[in-house]
Amino acid sequence: MSEREIIGVIGAGAWGTALAQMLASDGRDVVLWAYEPEVVEAINSAHRNPDYLPSAQLSETIRATGDLSEVADLDTVLCVTPAQVLGTVLGQMPKSPRDLVLCSKGIEAGSKRLMNDVARGACSDSAIAVLSGPTFAHEVAAGLPTAITLACEGGREQWDRLSPSIARPAFRPYYTDDVTGAEIGGAIKNVLAIACGLVDGLELGQNARAALIARGYAEMLRFGEVMRARAETLSGLCGLGDLVLTCSSTSSRNFSLGKSLGEGSSAADLMADRRTVAEGAHTAPVLAELAQDRDIAMPIVTAVNAILSGDNPREVVAGLLARPLKAERGQ
Repeated sequence: MSEREIIGVIGAGAWGTALAQMLASDGRDVVLWAYEPEVVEAINSAHRNPDYLPSAQLSETIRATGDLSEVADLDTVLCVTPAQVLGTVLGQMPKSPRDLVLCSKGIEAGSKRLMNDVARGACSDSAIAVLSGPTFAHEVAAGLPTAITLACEGGREQWDRLSPSIARPAFRPYYTDDVTGAEIGGAIKNVLAIACGLVDGLELGQNARAALIARGYAEMLRFGEVMRARAETLSGLCGLGDLVLTCSSTSSRNFSLGKSLGEGSSAADLMADRRTVAEGAHTAPVLAELAQDRDIAMPIVTAVNAILSGDNPREVVAGLLARPLKAERGQ
């Protein structure tokens, strides 16, 4: 690998911009694709992204573009689009990069597919990897210490190729080949973060939030088992680690959404007014349907979906508390 290898990033939201800044922290050239022409202009002229990551002064080695072909020509590309448009954007790529690293967390609504299945349909010649874990964009952009899972479908050979390109002194990836587990952890924790925000907005206390995280993690494990993800993956950075982070802070878009719902705002108004995407709101209905289809007990996910659909939050919580008593490890 050349020290000056150019890396591509698709998606110039907060997370995509933060990843570009992290990758450029060693002086590497990064090509960042943005959908909005005004974002391309701001990054190239002022080295800032005021719409999505206003706190960061971006490296001069980051070059923004609105032309996907400039990214597709690179060997290593990180895809950071919202989950629901990932297939559409990748479908417009004129060619497949050698390594396509998925950084979007969610499940495609129409097809109920995980992101790696969506990407494989659009970029069949690419080796797929998933980057997932406890990461707030503004902290990564600021160079604060971060550890994350890098799941490689190509095994150790792909890891040996990718990890030197992605790792930085303050950004430490850990290896797994369990791509499904890495994706499931990232998708489900977004829904559970909405639930924890609801607890905060309803002023139900810290005891309730801790219980919700623990029981939500049990739902994640049950779903993962049916989907053939490894429990050890979900107990790591991309599962439990990410869950703890996003269930504890208003820096999480999903937590903030849940908090606003608990305070009385409507889901329709919140989703219409948000510039940044709370992926859990799109994942919840798909996840609830998948759980029902596969007979997986996920009462917290079901409750979040009901509230997003307009049910009264306090009534839904009362229903959760009224469920039959059982053993902690029971289904």
